[in-house]
Amino acid sequence: MSFTTAKAQTDQQPITTKTSNRGHQSEKTATDSNNDTQKQNFDFKVENGVVKYKLQNVSGSHENSMRDENSTKVCLTNKSNRGGSQSVEQNDPKPLTIVPIQENAVSHKVLLENFEGKLCEEQRPSTKRQLSAESAAKSVSVRKRSTVKKSQEEIVKPLSVASPGTQSGRPYLPAVSSSQRKPRKLLLSSTDIFNKVDTFSIKKGKELRELEVFDAQKIACAVTEGSRNDLEKLRAIWIWLCHNIEYDLEGYLGISQKICSSDEVIRKGKGVCSGYSSLCVEMCRELAIECVGVSGYSKGIGYKARHSLAEKRSDHEWNAVFVGGQWWLLDACWGAGTVDMKSKTFVKRYDDFYFLTEPSEFINSHFPDDETWQLLTTPISMEEFEMRPLKTSAFYQFGLTLTQPTQYKTITDDGEAIVSVRSSRPLTFSYELRQQDPETGTLKQEEVDSSCGLLSVTQQGMKLRLLPPEPGAYEVKLFARREGEPGVLRWVCSLELECPSIQKRQALPDNPYLNWGLAAGSSALGVKGCSIAGEEAVEVGEGGECKVILHTTRPLMMVCELTHHELDAATAKRCLALQITAEQLVCNVLCPYKGFYRLSVFVRDYDSGSGTFQNAGNYLLHCQSQGLNPNVLYPADLGLWCGPGMRTQEAGLSHFSHTGAIVNAPQGRCNITFHCATPDLQIHAVLCAELHEEAHFPLSRYVLLTFTETKVTVSVCAPRAGVYRLALYGRKPPEQDYMSLCDFIIRSVCEKPGDPFPGVYSAWGRGCVLLEPRTGVLGPQRSVSFRVRVSGAQRVCVVGEKRTDLKMNKSRVWEGEAVTGNATQLKLAAVIKESNDMHVLMTFDVLNLENKL
Repeated sequence: MSFTTAKAQTDQQPITTKTSNRGHQSEKTATDSNNDTQKQNFDFKVENGVVKYKLQNVSGSHENSMRDENSTKVCLTNKSNRGGSQSVEQNDPKPLTIVPIQENAVSHKVLLENFEGKLCEEQRPSTKRQLSAESAAKSVSVRKRSTVKKSQEEIVKPLSVASPGTQSGRPYLPAVSSSQRKPRKLLLSSTDIFNKVDTFSIKKGKELRELEVFDAQKIACAVTEGSRNDLEKLRAIWIWLCHNIEYDLEGYLGISQKICSSDEVIRKGKGVCSGYSSLCVEMCRELAIECVGVSGYSKGIGYKARHSLAEKRSDHEWNAVFVGGQWWLLDACWGAGTVDMKSKTFVKRYDDFYFLTEPSEFINSHFPDDETWQLLTTPISMEEFEMRPLKTSAFYQFGLTLTQPTQYKTITDDGEAIVSVRSSRPLTFSYELRQQDPETGTLKQEEVDSSCGLLSVTQQGMKLRLLPPEPGAYEVKLFARREGEPGVLRWVCSLELECPSIQKRQALPDNPYLNWGLAAGSSALGVKGCSIAGEEAVEVGEGGECKVILHTTRPLMMVCELTHHELDAATAKRCLALQITAEQLVCNVLCPYKGFYRLSVFVRDYDSGSGTFQNAGNYLLHCQSQGLNPNVLYPADLGLWCGPGMRTQEAGLSHFSHTGAIVNAPQGRCNITFHCATPDLQIHAVLCAELHEEAHFPLSRYVLLTFTETKVTVSVCAPRAGVYRLALYGRKPPEQDYMSLCDFIIRSVCEKPGDPFPGVYSAWGRGCVLLEPRTGVLGPQRSVSFRVRVSGAQRVCVVGEKRTDLKMNKSRVWEGEAVTGNATQLKLAAVIKESNDMHVLMTFDVLNLENKL
């Protein structure tokens, strides 16, 4: 490896040197460091692994090598441009250390690989402009192959062509890749460490404005007072910029002249992106922090995803700073707030994301004119920048990863497309789908109906299945918010969807809550799981019935909503039966029509009284049957308390023979039993139904309540096939009104008419058990066997055409035979110990031979 040099004839004129290194051209420049007119020759070459140089002046010449103890003082600085050229310039002489070089080493846009150079700063009278120890600790090194492990990934601080803040054609270009970059979390674990710095900078900024201090240097010194290092100083500058300068939207739109000078930007408190960048450079220079402005393209205001950037000039400017031993990127313009183009106003919204952003994240929205400022191991092209999905700062702040698709534009497959996002914490998600006008290419104002998307959210992320209603181009916007946090959802990502064709499918129900399955915030509401996944449609069986169970961490109240394009509100109410227990919420659903249904579940705390119900989940149900008979729908007057649950538990009822809300009675008969631990609780049972044919007896005759010491039996005999509501009520004296305890749904498919029970009177109470006859209708001129247990009775008899006394057996059961004769009714009566009065317990009807049920 060798270098050949030309001669510099006059002051500050560049000496151009060209060399070839693995296909890259490099350019060297040397200038007279003493600012005189002496002619100089500068030779630089490598022989046998040793660097040698010779500097010739008018006064003489000398030749030095690395073995010379009195080496000539030289400072090398490096410039690189997008094409890979570099320049080396002699400035203020400073010591140069030469070591054996690694020959044939791979270089990344730099003449000498793997070096650390001392920054050559122009002489300034002010000691404030001395470089900090952190910025000045640089040296040039050239290594021999035998002493250096071959690597292209070593990070080295670049050389500079001018003093910090000086704007030149190619300032401060980093020389190497970023595979060994220290991640941001090693530089600062959290921005919370800057709380004191931030508070002081904001407070001091207000004081300086009140005092009308508009000098950038003075402000930089004032806001960094007390800062302990370059990082804290940079943070103070950043905070001042974000909180004291607003974006000059009027200047950007051409309504007024742009504010350019630093003094005017500070004085008026607003500027465009270059104003933020220039101020940052000027204030950092005052504090001897290396900072440069970086120009390029951004996916911000004015960005149109479907237009190539190659046809435009770059439109944005941000900064690169050297702190913590490596280069970082920041954008105070974007950190200060956002622009609302609808109202044409600047919205102050501080965004900490753009302070020392990771290059791998910064590149998704900022593309520098010089690819070196991407600070990436492998720089991306402009085409790749344009193809990447548009991700906002919130995307990274929420810890999101877009797993599908990987590019901004995606094409539907068979009329469908999938968008999948993985999150590191529970989030609430939402989305917008807008179609592009095929003629103008602009987005339509109205959103596409929510039935065209199936969004399912889990603790690990979200999945969105998109079903565009017609061919065309669409924009998809994703929104998110931390679970349980108030406020609006934040925009996190945008994609473009192209739909060449659609497939015929059954219409999906509208879902104003967007999410399918358990809502992201359901755990905070007390819901820990569900019996169905909810990510896909739940297939309903041939009977048109399904059950959705939500498991809870605490007692909750529940209401539900069922929708279908043919389902009216009254019918929808008859398709739901809700059971509320301490540990789960059960929703029994009937689907009377073919197609898709939306079932939405809302909950609130059980003890919250009149609290607001919140959406806990939405489920897509698919019924393929042709429809159900309206007669099999649930009863119209069902309450919230179906089956055993919180109400029955509070009343002291337990050990139910039927734990569900629905009881099937194939023979038209059933017995529901349970235990009652409250001695003074009075229970009442009511049977209700909407029958097309009127029964011969009232429905109260088809239910019989038997109450022993701790056990209660409710016997039901359905008069004909159908669906019945069995309502249980209870009260404790001296309460006058009965309270609803629960409802059971009784289904009878028996076509044979059932017999009624005897008519019951108030004297039939606790301890009374009818063993036979169990029917309340007797034939005339028949002998009927009676067996009954009556607690506390002194005498029991059957009264018809004549009275028949029953006798008590060893089992304390009153029994005997009674003849109906021609009587129309038999009465079962008893004399209770507490009184000598005869009380009627129940009555039996005697039908004539020509009468029929």
